[in-house]
Amino acid sequence: MQNHVWLGYNVNINKGVIIEENSVVAGHSLVTKSVPSNSIVAGLPAKVVKTGITWSRTRG
Repeated sequence: MQNHVWLGYNVNINKGVIIEENSVVAGHSLVTKSVPSNSIVAGLPAKVVKTGITWSRTRG
């Protein structure tokens, strides 16, 4: 199980695809290839649109 992965609404992920940690898949995307860590993918088929994203979550 990968940490900090967000999937948008109505995302389709093909069998065997791996979505690495700290990644975001935009809504209505078709993921046909594995997604690298710290990136955002979007589209039909999904392509990397941004890399180097980070997460910051503080608990109060």
